[in-house]
Amino acid sequence: MAEITIPAEPRTEFGKGAARRIRRADQVPAVLYGHGTDPVHVTLPGHALMLALKNSNALLSIEVGSESHLAIPKQVQRDPLKGFIEHADLLIVKRGEKVVVDVAIQLEGDAQPETLVVLENATVSLEVEATHIPEAVEVSIEGLEVGAQVLASDLSLPSGAALAVEEDLLVVNVTAAPTAADIEAELEEAEAEAGIERDEPEDAEGESTEGESEADAEGDTES
Repeated sequence: MAEITIPAEPRTEFGKGAARRIRRADQVPAVLYGHGTDPVHVTLPGHALMLALKNSNALLSIEVGSESHLAIPKQVQRDPLKGFIEHADLLIVKRGEKVVVDVAIQLEGDAQPETLVVLENATVSLEVEATHIPEAVEVSIEGLEVGAQVLASDLSLPSGAALAVEEDLLVVNVTAAPTAADIEAELEEAEAEAGIERDEPEDAEGESTEGESEADAEGDTES
């Protein structure tokens, strides 16, 4: 993965008020730490950081004055409603150093008809070089039939990467696609558990017949 250079400014103001002022200026408060060094508090351009973090394992080159820090995202706090970045913790890394990161699983191809492909784990933990973090691990599901499974040990890992999870971790599970009757039964069961009672469907024809009978009876009475 290519390095993404982001200019930064030292941060000297702290607290909620200072953080709000930073965000109003389309900046993001962040901290760099790791390798036994003192934390480096900075502000980063919000738009540039948002674009860089479209990949959760982006390799960042943070330029603070004459210093440059190579880092990867460790924890990113976002606004729960609007989604903008509120704060970022960045882990300083060294070239050649190995780190453990969660890499996305990307499915390729199509399983057999009338199957349901369940992605049991959307990511897999890998030990990789900090400067060679893959964007995703591709998993082919082409032609898989009901009952097929893909375990972590079945994954084709990029060169230099190693699993950081148990080999029998279930990644993909292929089951039979549910029928309309299955879905209806599950819905009824869920409604029953929630205490929801369905209204019985009314017979429109029956209503009409009943109405006519009452009208006929009234007519006979009048005559």
